[in-house]
Amino acid sequence: MASLQEIRGKISTVQNLRKLTHAMEMVAQSKIRKVRDCMNAARPYGEKIRNVSAHMSCAHPEYKSPYLIERNGNRRVGLLLVTSDKGMCGALNSNAFRLVLAHMKRWSGQKSDIDVCTLGAKGYGFMRRMGSNIVSHAVGLGDTPRMEQLAGPSRTILHAYRDGKLDAVFICYTKFHNTITHRPVMDQLLPIKGENLGGPTGYWDYIYEPDAKIIVDEMLRRYIEAQIYLAVAENMASEQGARMVAMKAASDNAGHVIEELQQIYHKTRQAAITEEITEIISGASAV
Repeated sequence: MASLQEIRGKISTVQNLRKLTHAMEMVAQSKIRKVRDCMNAARPYGEKIRNVSAHMSCAHPEYKSPYLIERNGNRRVGLLLVTSDKGMCGALNSNAFRLVLAHMKRWSGQKSDIDVCTLGAKGYGFMRRMGSNIVSHAVGLGDTPRMEQLAGPSRTILHAYRDGKLDAVFICYTKFHNTITHRPVMDQLLPIKGENLGGPTGYWDYIYEPDAKIIVDEMLRRYIEAQIYLAVAENMASEQGARMVAMKAASDNAGHVIEELQQIYHKTRQAAITEEITEIISGASAV
């Protein structure tokens, strides 16, 4: 049986861990408000540019953007993987990895080559261990999304599609529903399809000034960047929610462990006192 000093040491250690996990829970709770405000502020812009892009994809200008051209087969696929930079957020990243592996297995079965762009340190480390072809990456994204950090790595994939080096581009991230519920999703970024965006069913067209190529390419590029920005914002909100839930569970479990150790401590102390009393009585009887 452990000594009283050892049990007291274990109780002190678990108490310190509970203080740490509780502090991390509070930090995640404060950060999630900021990320959600950023996400909610970006959603109206994302919805509006999605509607414009949906109409533009159904228009009939003299110029056809490469972002709208659907190629036969997926001989080479581009994947943007959005994950967190830090751990201790439950199964957030592992669920995304399982979804990615399932799609990569399907693409490999179709004999497709895969180019990967990772946004987040966890995804970058995972893809390196997998031996994937990482063409660009970004780490240290912070607590709120910033487009200047995302533009460079993501444009590597977008330019490859524009130049005909990729046949399709997908993005995997964790979609935020609420603090408790967040699920990994795999969305197709390119080619842009009007039916997927809710485009009009009838005839639709625009008058472009100065010309269709400049306007269409710039609008569709901004739409894609907005989708990437929103995906990162959704993933960051999911990360803080998952970390808050995980740290609360850890704090609760630490509390249960402390109660069990305290019970063991009291029983051990009572047994030691009983043994001392028995020894004193036995000694007095012998005298």
